[in-house]
Amino acid sequence: MPVAHSGVTSPWQAGGVQQRSGGAADRFTRVCETLVGLLPRALRRFIAPTLLGFALINSFTFAVDLVVLTVMRSVFGVALWLSITVGYVLAFGLSFLLNRTLNFHSHAPIGKQAVVYAVVVVINYLAFILGVGSGLAALGLEYHVARVLAGGCEAVYMYCAMRWIVFRRNGSREDAPRDERQSASR
Repeated sequence: MPVAHSGVTSPWQAGGVQQRSGGAADRFTRVCETLVGLLPRALRRFIAPTLLGFALINSFTFAVDLVVLTVMRSVFGVALWLSITVGYVLAFGLSFLLNRTLNFHSHAPIGKQAVVYAVVVVINYLAFILGVGSGLAALGLEYHVARVLAGGCEAVYMYCAMRWIVFRRNGSREDAPRDERQSASR
């Protein structure tokens, strides 16, 4: 049966979830695939389940960042710069581990990925957190608005970097997403 008539709701769902074993990562992926399947047809073509997974995971890690910042600053009286830094580092470390395991299902050696991720995070910090955020504020935009706009740029950059650089596939057919394997076999 052609993919268009198989009940597949987005190109990233080709192959279906029935092939998965049922671990936490597989359940997370199934939830993301199901939620993407509920989107209007026009959006389903453009929103990968990994994009939704990234948004869910990074919303959670941003909340962790804010909790760490608040507790360190308001409860323990730690300097603001240190509170921000510790929250940022913890949130990005947690984001790496959760995205690696739950979202991108990576089984590559963690050491090399962690080094690549660290470089991506440093570029992110310099380009978006400091560059775009500070630049927009220097141009007269209120700093909260500048930070939110910089955060949007940061989210796009981080998702793309994680999907196509940090957790990239090695190119073997078995490593390719299901939709790519099916297209190659046609």
